[in-house]
Amino acid sequence: MPARRLSLWLLGTSLLVSAAHVADAAAQTAAPATPAPVTSTAAAAAHAAAPPFATIGDTVISAADYQRALAVAMRKKYYHAKPPEAEYSKFQREVGDEVVNRVLLLAEAQRRGIQPDAELIKTTVAGYDAQYKGSANWTANRDKMLAAVVPQLEKDSQLERLEKLVKRVPDPADSVLRAYYDAHKDLFVEPEQVKLSVILLKVDPTSTQAVWNSALAEGKALHKKLLAGADFAELAKLHSGDRSAARGGMMDYTHRGMLPEALHAVVDKLQPHQVSEAVQLLEGVAILRLEDRRTAQQRGFEQVRTRAAELWQREEAEARWKKLIAELRQGTPIRIDESQYVPLRGTTDRPRAS
Repeated sequence: MPARRLSLWLLGTSLLVSAAHVADAAAQTAAPATPAPVTSTAAAAAHAAAPPFATIGDTVISAADYQRALAVAMRKKYYHAKPPEAEYSKFQREVGDEVVNRVLLLAEAQRRGIQPDAELIKTTVAGYDAQYKGSANWTANRDKMLAAVVPQLEKDSQLERLEKLVKRVPDPADSVLRAYYDAHKDLFVEPEQVKLSVILLKVDPTSTQAVWNSALAEGKALHKKLLAGADFAELAKLHSGDRSAARGGMMDYTHRGMLPEALHAVVDKLQPHQVSEAVQLLEGVAILRLEDRRTAQQRGFEQVRTRAAELWQREEAEARWKKLIAELRQGTPIRIDESQYVPLRGTTDRPRAS
């Protein structure tokens, strides 16, 4: 069977461009969002003779289609900025893999007889009509534009239904759930919590060094008063710019990750009712007092049964999806011209077709 060429613009992909974006682009231009036509015999011959980016079974993805896919993916991830050089080669390969996976998954959806959601597509098109009803370009070119957009919507719908089908995981048996809990107990630990009081001498981050030095000097002076027996709550009410000032600086219980890591380094050294030295933060100078510390607690299986089931199902669904992709790739002849990728960082050899 001869290989068939497949335009990614007709294939459509949620990775590369959403149907809404296609319609939006179409509504603002006089022509539909399809590849620009080849305008000369020589250009047509060069286009046809160019080595393909990939051959997947009997489907061929042209180099031009891959480059368009890469450009759209780059705009989606990096907007109009240039991606970091160290990431670019890896990003090229990620897009290439997604292009290949897209072809394989679409063929699998069709093999399973999965049909597009006709009602959803009809509703989407009606939404385009409502959104662009005032556009003369949409009115004049609607049928031409939809001829490019609707196939994308249909294929997106087939793939969405396939993914939902594969990821439909039943509730785990009790033995499976308990085994998951035992193997992932670290996911069900209630972290250490601390209750703090704070005096925050607010400083605008853009302030001069002189202003910061003044705030730090004031913080050191307040620290001396506290060590001499001054009431923390009263000083907080008088000097703190934090919203907790009205409560004498008293804050709610918090755990690691809710405070800047630099503060945790200070708090970790405090004993209950002990006061820290003045600490410089992004928003000013702070003095902390540790009111209470609750140690980390392992939560029992029955306490976290629902959460454990959710995590297991999420991981199992993702594992099934990856397994399907791996099986499709293993069972289908795939040839990618890796010479179209830049070398991975740390290598000097130009990639070759594989």
